[in-house]
Amino acid sequence: MDYKSSLIQDGNPMENLEKQLICPICLEMFTKPVVILPCQHNLCRKCANDIFQASNPYWTSRGSSVSMSGGRFRCPTCRHEVIMDRHGVYGLQRNLLVENIIDIYKQECSSRPLQKGSHPMCKEHEDEKINIYCLTCEVPTCSMCKVFGVHKACEVAPLQSVFQGQKTELNNCISMLVAGNDRVQTIITQLEESCRVTKENSHQVKEELSQKFDTLYAILDEKKSELLQRITQEQEEKLSFIEALIQQYQEQLDKSTKLVETAIQSLDEPGGATFLLISPSLSLCLPNSIVEASKGCQLGKTEQGFENMDCFTLDLEYIADALRAIDFGTDEEEEEFIEEDQEEEESTEGKEEGKKFIYLHCFIPSLIPQHKIPTMCKVLC
Repeated sequence: MDYKSSLIQDGNPMENLEKQLICPICLEMFTKPVVILPCQHNLCRKCANDIFQASNPYWTSRGSSVSMSGGRFRCPTCRHEVIMDRHGVYGLQRNLLVENIIDIYKQECSSRPLQKGSHPMCKEHEDEKINIYCLTCEVPTCSMCKVFGVHKACEVAPLQSVFQGQKTELNNCISMLVAGNDRVQTIITQLEESCRVTKENSHQVKEELSQKFDTLYAILDEKKSELLQRITQEQEEKLSFIEALIQQYQEQLDKSTKLVETAIQSLDEPGGATFLLISPSLSLCLPNSIVEASKGCQLGKTEQGFENMDCFTLDLEYIADALRAIDFGTDEEEEEFIEEDQEEEESTEGKEEGKKFIYLHCFIPSLIPQHKIPTMCKVLC
């Protein structure tokens, strides 16, 4: 702080100096020893200790046998927070420069004569100084007002004692307010930390939920590809079988058609000799061709419903209902589920195995022999 410039600007340097030496807590001139905070603000050590004790009620004093770490102290001027060591306020450095300035100021004031008007004067008795306090009216007054004036019947007290009492009360109020502010600031800090932790936890559970659903999507995609592959394989097998039958029938049809064309050409032959030369060979081929044609009707055929793909029908309604019922469970529900699962683990494994066989039989009958179905039903029961 630039004391010199502030003193020059004021017409009364001593009054301005006194303002610079006022403690922000007790609002009086610093009482030695004076301590200096890391933020370079000064305080009476007694005032600083009162606030520190109010803000840290569980802190142990220097005389106690219990050793504890220091507490927190917030500067009443700039609100800068200071972390104290185990000595508390007594660990702060003394400001000897300010103490020397106070000594010089007090010596200067004691050597100067009291100026008229420096002490408040009574309005009723202009030559009388205000030197007593009326407790009844709660106003300062002079001795003449008590003896002859309006406060003759009132109860009075020495001005200095009332002054010290009210100043002490004000100091206590200031200390309580500062301590209350520190507690509120601590609560705000805790709430801000709670907000930060809440955001972090929310982000974490969102990530975990997304990963679980991604895993579920992957399982569904994998199962979808598997089932589609099985349908494609069945389709290819049936198409191959049908195309092979078509090829066999087409070959038989081509032979029969060629023989018919030869026979028709023979019928168009006008000469008897030529016809009779061709007819023996036709007579040998036609019966064999007719027999082969009749056998062609006995080639492989597709059974009724061969084209159907009903065996690949899935009923996923119960799975869709289970997906719609997905929700967050409480800890109690999870514990109950774990207990029930442990109690019925053995029986559940048998039933689940049976359900798998029955399920496969419903949708893919060819995978389970018929003689195993009653056994699976007994397992489910």
